[in-house]
Amino acid sequence: MKFLALGILEPVFRRCARIAIVAPTFDEARLVMIEGASGLLAVHHDRERPRYEPSKRTITWANGSVAQIFSAEEPDGLRGPQFDAAWCDEVAKWKKAGDAWMNVQMALRLGEAPQAVITTTPRPTKLVRELMNDAATVVTRSKTLDNRNNLASSFLADVLARYGNTNLGRQELDGEMIADDPDALWTRAMIEQARVRKLPRLTRVVVAVDPPATSRTRANACGIVCAGLGEDGRAYVLDDASCKRLTPLQWAARVAALYHQREADRIVAEVNQGGDMVREVLMQVDATLPVKAVHAAKGKKARAEPVAALYEQGRVSHVGSFAELEDEMCSVIGEGASPDRLDALVWALTELMLRKPSGPRVRAV
Repeated sequence: MKFLALGILEPVFRRCARIAIVAPTFDEARLVMIEGASGLLAVHHDRERPRYEPSKRTITWANGSVAQIFSAEEPDGLRGPQFDAAWCDEVAKWKKAGDAWMNVQMALRLGEAPQAVITTTPRPTKLVRELMNDAATVVTRSKTLDNRNNLASSFLADVLARYGNTNLGRQELDGEMIADDPDALWTRAMIEQARVRKLPRLTRVVVAVDPPATSRTRANACGIVCAGLGEDGRAYVLDDASCKRLTPLQWAARVAALYHQREADRIVAEVNQGGDMVREVLMQVDATLPVKAVHAAKGKKARAEPVAALYEQGRVSHVGSFAELEDEMCSVIGEGASPDRLDALVWALTELMLRKPSGPRVRAV
């Protein structure tokens, strides 16, 4: 992949140019893209090898071309500089992919036709899907076996035995983009098989809200999901009313409206971001709302795993289709933007299916 990147960028290197090198982290830029076995220093002949200055995070060629090194973890570092070209490696691993890629695009403003070369495993993250669906993107794939002459035979035998003919193998070894991320907790097939259009009688309905910390333009979404418990003991996802860029009073009004529309019996609100403010804002909109505050003591993935197990057991159905919510469910948790729709879903289904019932109990002795 590194040879490919160098070949595509060769016309840029021939003239005096400015180049951005963007990796998931600064360490990966140095260890893989620059000093690695197929990094920039290794693929040049001795007489053509550029000068690498780690303290300045720059690489300089004899003709005056300069490459500047960036980490996708610090996307604001790309603000200000401008470039003829960019080499972006493993964008599927970028933690702040949306911001980093946006800033790369803004910085590509030199020369007649600035361009970016992206080398990555095609994991189906939001950014990778957008890039591959862009008409301006030229997609080239190569398989691990295409590089067999440079790999240990024992390695090839092992990975083919372990991962051949699997989705993970198709992604990692064959360069295919699989719609379901093998590291995600949900698959689209799992959701599709249980999708319904008609409801049984519901015994409980809750609206869950995962509020954002701010209403600024680039703030996370406010996750708002409504779900019900059927007489058959199964859960049904009824609505994804999540929204962006609303003030606290606006998203609280949205929650209240959905609560009344669905004749729900409880609102479950995560209070990590706003504490008592979340309850107070909801009370300002409607003082009659029965709000249960929940605090996230575990990480998003740990909270989501028991809910994903309910789907695997066939105990949850979506009533209709919720594209954005389902995209978050079928992505790796913790990658890219915060999965706020998913978090609201998890709170709703946890309340309906996983909480121990409160109140008096009868026990036989």
